Amino acid sequence: MFKYSFCNLVWYKEELSKSMDRLARFGYDAIDLYGEPSVYNYSSVRQNLKDNGLAVSSICSLYSAERDLAHPDINVRKAGLNYVKSIVDMAAEVGALTMGVAPTSCMKTAPLTNLEDELKWAVEGIQEAADYAKANGDGVKIIFEPWNRYEHYWLNRIDQALELVKQVGRDNCGVMGDVFHMNIEEISVDGAIRNAGEQLWNIHLADSNRAAPGTGHFDFAPVMRALKDINYQGYVSYEILPASADPFGILEKGVGDEWMDQYARQSIEHIKAIEKSLT
Repeated sequence: MFKYSFCNLVWYKEELSKSMDRLARFGYDAIDLYGEPSVYNYSSVRQNLKDNGLAVSSICSLYSAERDLAHPDINVRKAGLNYVKSIVDMAAEVGALTMGVAPTSCMKTAPLTNLEDELKWAVEGIQEAADYAKANGDGVKIIFEPWNRYEHYWLNRIDQALELVKQVGRDNCGVMGDVFHMNIEEISVDGAIRNAGEQLWNIHLADSNRAAPGTGHFDFAPVMRALKDINYQGYVSYEILPASADPFGILEKGVGDEWMDQYARQSIEHIKAIEKSLT
């Protein structure tokens, strides 16, 4: 039986207690918290988790151009590493199981210098971050999430994420899948999940239009079968976002009512129905 979570990035302007109440009402087990440590009062977060019977499955870290572990400017790389360490501290405060680390920033679609140097800088930064997480993160694990080619020039597929795990060489680093990106980049989404196997530590679900499962044309049955076949132990989490080249711009203006209760309910009901059909 799978455990279910929901990323609150789409609700980031909403009071956290309301978001957690929604998830508890619809039968979720956990929440993915979007990674801006300065917006949270950790004591309040822990109380809200307790009140709603939820855990924190992961921290959805946000890697902007100012937080780039592969940037030619060492000061930008330092800012990126400091941000990663702040997420480690946040994860420890709220008991998160995993946290995302991106080797370079989101929406960076071409290297700023040669790729070999950028890869070297990223690996060095991630190694330091992984060591910091081992010492300070209360067991939190680092996960590498491939993004599609329109958001990232480098890490696009699960096999590339697995290779990055090898290059970093730390046992607290693994892989995350997001079927919205995988649907664009992978030859076989369920095949990539099987290839990741026990190194798959988190997964995000969204339909082909990046909205709730069941609103688009993506077939989730093979994905859920693959997760069952590899004895997946992480959370099945939903990261849904508006269909836009600038989803954060849309979020800043506010999403429609359907993104609140309706999509939260539909997401878990759609996938749980598939899960039931597999037994």
